[in-house]
Amino acid sequence: MDVPQAPGAPQVPEVPRVPEQRRPDSATESAVLRFGVLGPVRAWRGEDQLNTGSPQQRALLAALLLREGRTATAAELIDALWGEEPPPQALAALRTYASRLRKVLDPGVLVSESGGYAVRGLRDGALDLAAVQDLAAEAEKARTAGDLCHARDVLGRALGLWDGEALAGVPGRYAETQRVRLEEWRLQLLETRLDMDLEQGCHAEAVSELTALTAAHPLRERLRELLMLALYRSGRQAEALAVYADTRRLLADELGVDPRPGLRELQQRILRADPALAEPSAPQAEPAAAPVRPAQLPASVPDFTGRAAFVAELGEVLASAEGRVMAVSALAGIGGVGKTTLAVHVAHRARGAFPDGQLYVDLQGAGSRAAEPETVLGSFLRALGTAESAIPDSLEERAALYRSVLDGRRVLVLLDNARDAAQVRPLLPGTEGCAALVTSRVRMVDLAGAHLVDLDVMSPEEALSLFTKIVGQERVASEREAALDVVAACGFLPLAIRIAASRLAARRTWTVSVLAAKLADGRRRLDELQAGDLAVKATFELGYGQLEPAQARAFRLLGLADGPDISVPAAAAVLNLPAEETEDVLEGLVDTSLVESAAPGRYRYHDLVRLYARACAERDEPPGEREGALSRLLDFYLATAAGVYAIERPGDRLVDHLAVTEHPGLAFPDRRAARDWLYTEANCLLAVTRQSATGTHTLPRAIDLLWAALDLSESGANPREYEATARALLESARRTGGPRVEARALMTLAHAHVDGGRFEMADQEAEQVIRLAREAGDLLPASWARNARGIIALYQGRNTDGEEHLSQAIEHFRTLGDRPGEASALCNLSRIHLATGLTGSAVALAQQGMEIYDAMGNSMRGANGRYALGMALTQSGRLDSAADRLLEALEVFRESRQRLWEGMTLFRLAEVDIAARRFAQAAPNAETALTVLRGIGGEWRRGNVLTVLGHALTGIGQRDRAQVCWQEALRIYDELGSAEAAAVRELVAPARTV
Repeated sequence: MDVPQAPGAPQVPEVPRVPEQRRPDSATESAVLRFGVLGPVRAWRGEDQLNTGSPQQRALLAALLLREGRTATAAELIDALWGEEPPPQALAALRTYASRLRKVLDPGVLVSESGGYAVRGLRDGALDLAAVQDLAAEAEKARTAGDLCHARDVLGRALGLWDGEALAGVPGRYAETQRVRLEEWRLQLLETRLDMDLEQGCHAEAVSELTALTAAHPLRERLRELLMLALYRSGRQAEALAVYADTRRLLADELGVDPRPGLRELQQRILRADPALAEPSAPQAEPAAAPVRPAQLPASVPDFTGRAAFVAELGEVLASAEGRVMAVSALAGIGGVGKTTLAVHVAHRARGAFPDGQLYVDLQGAGSRAAEPETVLGSFLRALGTAESAIPDSLEERAALYRSVLDGRRVLVLLDNARDAAQVRPLLPGTEGCAALVTSRVRMVDLAGAHLVDLDVMSPEEALSLFTKIVGQERVASEREAALDVVAACGFLPLAIRIAASRLAARRTWTVSVLAAKLADGRRRLDELQAGDLAVKATFELGYGQLEPAQARAFRLLGLADGPDISVPAAAAVLNLPAEETEDVLEGLVDTSLVESAAPGRYRYHDLVRLYARACAERDEPPGEREGALSRLLDFYLATAAGVYAIERPGDRLVDHLAVTEHPGLAFPDRRAARDWLYTEANCLLAVTRQSATGTHTLPRAIDLLWAALDLSESGANPREYEATARALLESARRTGGPRVEARALMTLAHAHVDGGRFEMADQEAEQVIRLAREAGDLLPASWARNARGIIALYQGRNTDGEEHLSQAIEHFRTLGDRPGEASALCNLSRIHLATGLTGSAVALAQQGMEIYDAMGNSMRGANGRYALGMALTQSGRLDSAADRLLEALEVFRESRQRLWEGMTLFRLAEVDIAARRFAQAAPNAETALTVLRGIGGEWRRGNVLTVLGHALTGIGQRDRAQVCWQEALRIYDELGSAEAAAVRELVAPARTV
């Protein structure tokens, strides 16, 4: 069923129009006059702000701007400026204000008329209020048309034009009335935008904003309703019901009334878990048009599935043939992706638009003997009724006659499996009303006027649908998960799915699980994907056989690397070629459709094509060359990641203790470029790291690479993948490595567990690191492990142990000359002192750590220092300074994409706000922290944030919702056995019937 939009969703509110906006008569005027009333009343000429005079003078300007271009009498303006008690010389003062404004504004803007005044002749958009009205109208139009994305964007721009309180600083009863009206309108627009946020599924993100708004406007039931819906859709049903309870109590206490019916109905729907509330509404797909059957085309497959977007796109291009010389659609894609099937299907559908015939030929361009154009033209001419004796011999004459015969006709030509553009050009119709469909493995960028379509594999839903059509609904329904495994093993390639499904359909004793098990072995998969004269491997061999030697080598070696895709610099390392030459080779592979261009400068293999490339590499490349290619790739990632680490952390000695690389990495102009590289390459880097875990010679470098890329865990960007990679490295290190290698591998895993809030596991691992590092004489992991054990001891309330570990860490870091490491341990020791009541010492230690970071230009770790200092200053009662330090840290963490620390800093800011009794500010900070920390940081940290959020909600009167937060925090602490459970248990009130 359709899911309704948020209950009571308002239309985009309207407001009375403001003065008519007209362009001035003078076209030579260069500086545009602009006005603002959605904030202080101001005027600008170009970028220069004008002096609009005293508050009363600005009140006059505001009254005129809000008169919709109509004339205001002197009496009306006097009443607007002074109300019921105007001064004795009010009329004279009014005329003085008008005279002064006229001198400041452009000629003809402020006009005198019938004893009154008016503002006329403003340009479009000259008044911010008029701009908001236009944007609101545009948003409503977009929403009515179903374009919610555009409507939200437009409303966001409209709301962004408010610059504080409307008519700020303007005196008078009239201004106050208009302020109330404009603020009400702003809230209506905001509610409408938030309503569309929920319709678009952005409920989790909206909770924070709605929490702050309900605190600021506690009696506004629409905001409460939206907050309830957002919480419910975020999986927080109890909090949603608590909002209703808070609302009912507040309305009863303040106004003596019950919530309005819409709010009560929403509560009941939440109580019964109405499925219609669960997700936002979505538009229904357009029904597909019935296929049309042509006369001279190959039969369309009866089980054609999916490809709706491509069918629509190609159908539109073919329909445009009328009135044009021709419409050419060149379909490119790897073998087996379904180019011919799609082209034939589209041609059948388009038959009605080409009543004079449809021509078809297989140009055999993927084979060794492609069809000659003159031969094809001969067959076409005969099909069009040309006598054999009238067909000339030369290609040029046949092409000319072909175009002449087509003149005045409406014919569709399907040129299947073309070799290149040169083969196709003579076969294209050149007359109005005709069209050609071309399929090829080569992207025909040199085919003039072509509408290029790159055909990709099927979506999982389309693939499963095709598999089900061939195998049968009954067999698939009982083993749906196994069927999904089969189509995934086929890489969602239509040919592979058709072969696998046909094999299963022909073997009634097989189950879908049996087929899935056969396809699970990557080394055997291509051999399994053949049935009769159909074989995936044979399809790929046709394309591989046409490659130049340099392309074939690149195809083989690049297929060895794990990862979703590969960049040009990384590919250059694999091939040991310059980047420019590497890109040329890769683009050649893209043109053959054996490799896809994932994005500018990035390339990827289809899963089955990669298996084929690796088989070719094992067959055609010696083992030394294969190993050398992957070793160069590992060197590239290690050298580049080490460079990123050094840029992000100036002075950190880790890079001096990493394995030496033979292949150079990339150099970056600044921190942003370095950071962008790390997060862009994250999945590829981790994949290559895991791939290198099995090699004795590559394992130490792989471990060092993961250590250098620790931001992928600490930032919260790739925590699960990072931890899985660390586990794989540790398993290999325990099998084949010595204590040095094992200590470093174990340190990366301990680091991941600290980031994930799994402190007991991390502490055990760090303890082992210290033992192994001592055995190996490797002081670096020992110092990191001591630092980690110190902060873990703090989290677990073992402050004496924590101080001992951190003191030793400081000593180790000083021995290594690692100043940033020393600063980190000092900041952590500050928190130990804070926990033991040594507030002054805590402030001094954090200050010392921050100053070390700052002296070395280490801005990101300097943010960690500011975080520690902010906590110490909070406890010492210096709340304004604490907030300043934490806000400085927050800016750096956000800019550095450190989501874990961004969320924790918001949490600490909420603590500062609560200490300062700024509860309405604390609540959205804590809400945003919950959103940022979703899925990262661990449950213990989430419990801490929920506890603080409960205090903030209590401060703004939302006590029932606070109880829900505390109950959830208590559940977390009890499950973890955390000491914090006792304090939270005292906050949780006995359950009450709502």
